[in-house]
Amino acid sequence: MTNWSPTILTRVMLAIAVFLSAFPLYWMLVIASRTNADAVAVPPPFLPGGNLGENIIAVLNNEDAKFLLGLTNSFIVASVVTVSVVVISTLAGFSFANLQFKGKNVLLVLVLLTMAVPLQQMGVVPLYRLMVDLGWTGTLQAVILPYLLNGFGVFLMTQYTRQAVPMELVEAARVDGAATLRIWWNVVLPAVRPGMAVLGINTFMLMWNDFMWPLIVLTPDNPTVQIAITSLNARFSTNYTLIFAGTALSIIPLIAVFILFGRQIVGGLMEGAVKA
Repeated sequence: MTNWSPTILTRVMLAIAVFLSAFPLYWMLVIASRTNADAVAVPPPFLPGGNLGENIIAVLNNEDAKFLLGLTNSFIVASVVTVSVVVISTLAGFSFANLQFKGKNVLLVLVLLTMAVPLQQMGVVPLYRLMVDLGWTGTLQAVILPYLLNGFGVFLMTQYTRQAVPMELVEAARVDGAATLRIWWNVVLPAVRPGMAVLGINTFMLMWNDFMWPLIVLTPDNPTVQIAITSLNARFSTNYTLIFAGTALSIIPLIAVFILFGRQIVGGLMEGAVKA
């Protein structure tokens, strides 16, 4: 009994965690497949209905929401920012972890200090004025530019590179005549691939779900997906079925990205285990 109790307790806790995590997604599909009257009914329905296709078509045909444009814009913004953050953070992490240059520690401290500044709360006014001066209001460049680099990504990749890439490996590559960029490309990138995948997932999700800054700097004619979902509301009432159907559509790219990067995480960890 003593041997089985921890296992049973672990399984029960995992089952509860899975239920709490999956039920909101299930409930979203239930409401997305029902009518608006069912969504506000008491007691609420707990089984999916037959209106999912009709509600999805209504979302896509909603002229006020411009949902397809919002999906496209969010994918462009999230993809560009994710690639930029991952590449720059990996380069910076390699520099801070494996290269020697004057002022390295001071620069790293400055990068860490940027994490203490809430960009969206304290930087909204100056950022918006900058976008107005550049003539970028209402364009995707205004959403992309402030997020091309972040301190968290640099810090994460610095710490990961220190653990995954020993200095002896870098010195051996340099003795063999490899230049710095060649070392980064051939030695560092394969070793830090799991860290890059984690950073990529985190960055893509943050940008995909970003609401405040796009709401400020974009126009209703050129929205991101989160703004498009809020536009699904009727003028004097809340249409829960359309909102939940739009939300269900909006998470499909997130699931695809998670599966893609998740394979990279597992593959990188398995490769590291084999090498070890």
